[in-house]
Amino acid sequence: MRTVALVVLLSALATAAAAQSAPELPDIGSPAGALITESDEYRIGAMIVRGLRDQNAILDDPEVNEYLQSVGSRIAAQAQDGGRHFKFFAVREPTINAFALPGGFIGVNHGLILATRNESELASVLAHEIAHVTQRHIARMIHAQSRQSLASAAAILAAILVGAIAGGGEAMEGAIAIAQGAAAQQQINFTRSNEYEADRVGIGYLAGAGFDPRAMADFFETMGRRSGLAASLVPEMIQTHPVTTNRIAEARNRSAALASPVKARESLSYELIRERLRVITGMRDKTEGTSSPLGRRYGEALALMSSGEPARAVKILHELVQEHEGLTLLHAALGQAQMAAGMHSDALATFEHAVSLFPRNVPICVRYAQALMEVGRAKEAHALLLDLFNNVPPTPEQIRLTALAASAAGDTGDAYYYMSEYHIAGGDLPLAVQQLELALATPNLTPVQQRRFQARLDEIREVLASSRERRRRAENENGNSGGRLTEAPR
Repeated sequence: MRTVALVVLLSALATAAAAQSAPELPDIGSPAGALITESDEYRIGAMIVRGLRDQNAILDDPEVNEYLQSVGSRIAAQAQDGGRHFKFFAVREPTINAFALPGGFIGVNHGLILATRNESELASVLAHEIAHVTQRHIARMIHAQSRQSLASAAAILAAILVGAIAGGGEAMEGAIAIAQGAAAQQQINFTRSNEYEADRVGIGYLAGAGFDPRAMADFFETMGRRSGLAASLVPEMIQTHPVTTNRIAEARNRSAALASPVKARESLSYELIRERLRVITGMRDKTEGTSSPLGRRYGEALALMSSGEPARAVKILHELVQEHEGLTLLHAALGQAQMAAGMHSDALATFEHAVSLFPRNVPICVRYAQALMEVGRAKEAHALLLDLFNNVPPTPEQIRLTALAASAAGDTGDAYYYMSEYHIAGGDLPLAVQQLELALATPNLTPVQQRRFQARLDEIREVLASSRERRRRAENENGNSGGRLTEAPR
């Protein structure tokens, strides 16, 4: 789960945001709420995600992220504020870790997924992190650390963003110790109660969503066994997720009252996703057990595709689709294998059938659009992606794919427009402005396009002006330039 580094990173970012925006926030009754609103939390979380994406830390695989979103949304629906939008994503990191960011962004390392033994264990981690968000632990940490200097926060942020991917956990913790020292210890002490509260609330979410609530304690025990002697050398007071006998016992007692006599049903997609990650990352399965026959055959097909033998993969996947027609992962993989094997007509037929079975399924539509573009049918790909992303929020890479499809189809104005959206998602608003200006200069725009492009351009310019004004106020009130938080249009 979360490391010391991540907890302090969140505090640093949130403190910076509070320093900039607190004078403009209304008092809504709660000290934490008065300091930072949910809108501010979203802005901070989005900024961190952009930083992770810039470092190529996010594993942008449509199938994996669709699965995480499906499981996570099922759990989040149990929260009282289930209307809050959560975004789940996979992180390209082999360590056993997951984390909650402000604003409902939840990242899961691929190493953690491979370390779980069943879907309920994975769901227990997501439930714990969802509870951190719903209980507004980030805002409460900000309130506790509201006097931390902005300069200190900036130093920690710089150290962690550099060390998070390049240096690993030890490098991050060393950077934090240098940048903040004793203040980091105070932050860790404050969050221990948050961890126990997230366990209690998360177990309730887990049971309500139909997963086995006992899985949380099971996973704690797994973590304890894996850490072994190394964990005993680290004082509990500097661990954000101390795996103690008391914590395991409390989780067991609470789950015993909630556990259903009917065994939780594991989805077949869980096995497929674990095999997919194993092949994509080249990482061995961290569990002691073995995959099911379905998982092994799917993994074998993916491995054959990776090694340049797609025709052999087609045979395996065709059989699997006939046996398990309800699994979207199999349809998408079969279509990709057929394309790689040069069986273009068969691939397009596979995708067309899959879209009819699973309308607006993100991985299937994305893979279908890629296939259509490969055979020169870009206009159809563009239309397919527009229909999809007018109903389902796209990732930055999916926005970029839409821009490429529009460009290949000859829809130049739309191509510039979608590239502006891609830059907005990446936090580069000035470059988004340039793309929109190019879109408006494109010949033969329809009146609808002109109005849409101009409205978006006006919105971004307004956000940039507002951001400059906030920074000016912060500089005048704090006597320094502070950190920069640019709020992208949502």
